[in-house]
Amino acid sequence: MSFNFSGIKKALFGDDTPRPKLGSLDIEGVTQLIQDGQVNKIITMVGAGVSTAAGIPDFRSPSSGIYDNLEDFNLPTPNAIFSIDYFRNDPRPFFEIARRLYRPEAKPTLAHCFIRLLHDKGLLLRHYTQNCDSLERLSGLPEEKLVEAHGTFHTGHCIKCKKLHDFEFMLNEILAKRVPKCLECKHVVKPDVVLFGESMPKKFFKNLSSDLNNCDLLIIMGTSLTVLPFCAMIHRVGNDVPRLYINREYNDGSTEPGLSSFIMRFMVAGFKQNYMKWGRSDNERDIFWSGNADDGVVKISELLGWKDDLLRLKEGTDSRLNEEFIAKKSHDKILTKSVGND
Repeated sequence: MSFNFSGIKKALFGDDTPRPKLGSLDIEGVTQLIQDGQVNKIITMVGAGVSTAAGIPDFRSPSSGIYDNLEDFNLPTPNAIFSIDYFRNDPRPFFEIARRLYRPEAKPTLAHCFIRLLHDKGLLLRHYTQNCDSLERLSGLPEEKLVEAHGTFHTGHCIKCKKLHDFEFMLNEILAKRVPKCLECKHVVKPDVVLFGESMPKKFFKNLSSDLNNCDLLIIMGTSLTVLPFCAMIHRVGNDVPRLYINREYNDGSTEPGLSSFIMRFMVAGFKQNYMKWGRSDNERDIFWSGNADDGVVKISELLGWKDDLLRLKEGTDSRLNEEFIAKKSHDKILTKSVGND
């Protein structure tokens, strides 16, 4: 009986084949690797910045206006809205913010469609998102390729009996300014988003180590890289894996002093804290492109000769969703009229 130690090593620690070197430390260098077929296990990481072009405000931004006029709730701090302890005590502020954030006709952006395009071309290993807006789902990205690190509004569960409730049920209640209540036991239904004080979804950790070990290109878009444990992912790809960071502002992936830095050390235990080195003399693999995510993916697509593919995918997605929105509105009107005649 013989053992395939190289196979075991690869399964546990990933492919140790040396990664191809960037020809240049810019977006052109990254696209050249893709064009030459030297990368085919791309991981994408995104934050709120990829969804703002869809009209969805960044809920962390005080200037978004979504926190205005919440005095009636007597919140200890605005962030209490996103605490599981406060939610259990009073879920009303959370659902009011959810109502304000909801954009009924939001469609996947060019950045979302680019990620779908990577999948269609057989280059996407996994997509990790901090967002709970389900725009990746609307783009047609398969469930097995998607990891919603901070959960989703797509489903919800009763906080007592754990009964599953769908998005449409929760949405109708939220838009009516009601707290969703379980259809079985009448306790509060909480969307499957991760609040402060809750564990990350099991799916986040399921393939994380193998994904990061096997990744041969990391593309980061629309995130400040400050929220743990999501931002710790950049430290755990191979030391020679190119990292492309598309964002309005640059951050090297470090966190604030104190507890955050302690948690960061714990998250990357056994790994070097591989902060982004863009602009440093010892940088060999990090590229920063300043701008919004949509402009960034258009630039990449132009360099790869994919721009027409990207625009066709975006147009087709918009057309499909417009038809679905119209059909839903028509159905809702008929349903409302039927109820009114009873």
